[in-house]
Amino acid sequence: MSTVAVTGTGIVCAIGADVPSFTTALRAGRSGVVGTADGLAAPITGWSFEDAVAGAPEPLRRRAVRAAARAPRPVRAAVAAALQAWTGAGLPGARIPGDRVGIVVAGHNLTARYTHELYRTWQERPAYLPARFALHVQDTDHVGTLSEVLSATGEGFTVGGASASGNVGIVHAARLVAAGAVDCCVLVGAVTELTPMHHRGFAVLGALAEPGGDPAAACRPFDQDRRGFVPGEAAAALVLERPAAAARRGAEVLATVPGYALGLDANRLADPDAAGQARVIRAALAAAGLAPHEVDYVNAHATGSRLGDETELASLHDVLGAAAGRPWVNATKALTGHCLGSAGVVEAVATVAQLTGGFVHPNPNLARPIDARIRFAGPGPEPARLRYALSTGFGFGGVNTAVVLARTADGG
Repeated sequence: MSTVAVTGTGIVCAIGADVPSFTTALRAGRSGVVGTADGLAAPITGWSFEDAVAGAPEPLRRRAVRAAARAPRPVRAAVAAALQAWTGAGLPGARIPGDRVGIVVAGHNLTARYTHELYRTWQERPAYLPARFALHVQDTDHVGTLSEVLSATGEGFTVGGASASGNVGIVHAARLVAAGAVDCCVLVGAVTELTPMHHRGFAVLGALAEPGGDPAAACRPFDQDRRGFVPGEAAAALVLERPAAAARRGAEVLATVPGYALGLDANRLADPDAAGQARVIRAALAAAGLAPHEVDYVNAHATGSRLGDETELASLHDVLGAAAGRPWVNATKALTGHCLGSAGVVEAVATVAQLTGGFVHPNPNLARPIDARIRFAGPGPEPARLRYALSTGFGFGGVNTAVVLARTADGG
């Protein structure tokens, strides 16, 4: 498998509107979970699109404002995260031909809240339905807007895999680059905005953590007192490139993606399967040429569900065997909430921040671990020189994914 390079990252979420603020929040173990009218959530608040793009180079900023200033909020957040990654990768002045730039958007059903909020308007005053409603209601509105802002004319599409969508996006973006279809690919994990009906549906399924006590302590991955997931909002982005192309333009390589895998359980339900998860983790490590004892860190899918967390730990024991207690293990969802379609990209950004920063972020709500054999991060940040990291993502319908991320040899 051809390795691809990560040269840029970006994020807008409940605990940070850019990568530096997000990294600071990770180190501090700061939670974005609060109580809302719909229940517990980790929403994006106090954020402005205009402020977010103000520092972008001209004419990039002008294109962003023209294309997205009046778009639905998830599209605006996607553009903001993509611009962070694009500028961080040094691409505004790189003169890469547009047809060598790809766009992949991870997530699906991205306009449910937008449609829900317009429904009353349509019922009462149908003439006031926005003229571009038919465009905005398509998931591909994200792809089209990002391509216009970045002048990208290469391949572009959306991919979905429920809660594994982010990792599915990483897999497909990496394949585009490795196959030579594009020189670089901008991958964006898009914001999932749930409607009250969605909240109720997840609650009926028994998947949601119910309100009670301190909201910041509600999401408790791997804890004996875990009680379900807390929805989060985030747009996150990666720029993936061929290492040789990045080297030619003198770009800093933040990390590499040497291996990944995706597989199904042949199961349409919300029943995680340890054997299926182990199969893709093992395949991702094999693709990266790694032995189990070489894994230094696991950013676990870990939603805080009763069955899901136990199943994931069983899969890690299956694959890592005697080395299961070696890598640090934490759960970013304890801080950001479960960002659903974008979760895998959020956690890739978090993993890159920890690889480059030499730390693992806390598990602040892990008071009574369900497995004493695992090396869980504690209540504070842990200094750690990490080389190889594993990030997992599992979705309803039996979608299993695993991505290996690696710190570059020079420590970058």
